[in-house]
Amino acid sequence: MASKPKPARPSRRWPLWLLFFCAAFAALFAMAALVLETRGRPPRLLGPYLERRASGHNPLIVSIGERLDALLTWLDRGAPPVGTPVIPWGAPLTALPPAGGSTTVLVGSAVELTDAIRQAQPGDVITLLPGTYRFAGPSIPVNRPGRESSPITVRAEKPGAARLEFNILEGFHVTAPWWVFENLHIQGVCTDHSDCEHAFHVVGKGSHFVARNNTILNFNAHFKINGEGAQPDNGLIIGNVLRNTAVRATSNPVTPIDLVGASNWTVRGNLIADFVKGQGDGISYGAFAKGAGGNNRFVANTVVCEHLLRDARGQRVGLSLGGGGTSPGACRDGRCVVEQEGSLIESNLVADCSDAGIYLNRAAQSRLRHNTLLDTGGILLRFLETSADLDGNLVDGAVQVADGAILRKGDNRVSSMTRLYLGSHPVRALFRDVSAFDLGWAGEPPQRVEPAAQVADLCGGVRQTAQTYGAFEDFRSCVKR
Repeated sequence: MASKPKPARPSRRWPLWLLFFCAAFAALFAMAALVLETRGRPPRLLGPYLERRASGHNPLIVSIGERLDALLTWLDRGAPPVGTPVIPWGAPLTALPPAGGSTTVLVGSAVELTDAIRQAQPGDVITLLPGTYRFAGPSIPVNRPGRESSPITVRAEKPGAARLEFNILEGFHVTAPWWVFENLHIQGVCTDHSDCEHAFHVVGKGSHFVARNNTILNFNAHFKINGEGAQPDNGLIIGNVLRNTAVRATSNPVTPIDLVGASNWTVRGNLIADFVKGQGDGISYGAFAKGAGGNNRFVANTVVCEHLLRDARGQRVGLSLGGGGTSPGACRDGRCVVEQEGSLIESNLVADCSDAGIYLNRAAQSRLRHNTLLDTGGILLRFLETSADLDGNLVDGAVQVADGAILRKGDNRVSSMTRLYLGSHPVRALFRDVSAFDLGWAGEPPQRVEPAAQVADLCGGVRQTAQTYGAFEDFRSCVKR
């Protein structure tokens, strides 16, 4: 008996309309990705922009703007951490210049400290006895010069033993060279935040200034450095904690290290955190160098824009060469042909910033090497005057080039803008838990194909051959110190 023929299988060809739809969708996605990569801004910046544009309209549009902001911020930044993560940070282990001196001057009150500074001689070591020193009224003039071989030092014997409380606009007003301040705990206690501008204002002839191993809290600009007839070049800020315990209720500039016009400064091994500007334009920086200076160095710092102070309005930038620009009268050359030239940003950890982790504004011949950026808007280069070499950086975010800036991009690990909009963070995934500041490697560390020349290590010392992208080979060495 003959078997029945099997029925022919129906054709599996897709309808032409479906093929056309898929092709159109793929083309649109590719075009959108191209626009994002070349002209897009990070989701964490687009969201607030859309919310601002929607404000003032009818409630439905306002609600849509708020929801878009929340969605884009969540895609880019993820869920906020549970609790407050601990930042494992310690003062640097190397490159601390000695505090020379031949005469120890003991002081035990605010008046005695002011008098000792006023009468200081080269080589004096003004040592504060343990206790609290309260200052109000005018700033403390620091105008007696030390010498290279015998600087003048103001210090506490042990870190934190002497606590200085400033209810004054500017604390130490440094106008003479070769001064060292170390082991001090300084806190601004002004009711009006606009009345506590600077712990240190270094100006004019205040060159070769050193601040090391101090804790400085609650100022708009903990260090303000600028010209005044001369430029206070060749300074060192090393191993300090600079932070605020509350949003700064001021429209004045908020930048813990505000360096204008001076050259040859090294900012190394500091913890800079929680610099939130609550009024005015809401834009603040962890540290910048601008005003036509050059050869300034930001090395092995830990910058956490929002640690204790999260979810505040405004924009926080980590480190910058050029900042927001400088008026010509404050520029070293009187014109600011460029804001910075030949300056270096190396081996820094920059995290939790609502805006760019590193921003270059008219910064010529800049070098960005082996930095680690986590939960930031990435790196932004702007304007024709800006040129930069990027090498060995590990960037949880995009690198953007705008307005004619020149980028010489070496070997870096960077996220794409498109992946940020998809909520994908491959660099962040390299670590065990970025939100908890657990920065041990989740797997094998990302190795460079060719080891680089020696660079600083965030965790102390020097990496003889930097094989891992970013600021450190093994974050456990940061935790141990």
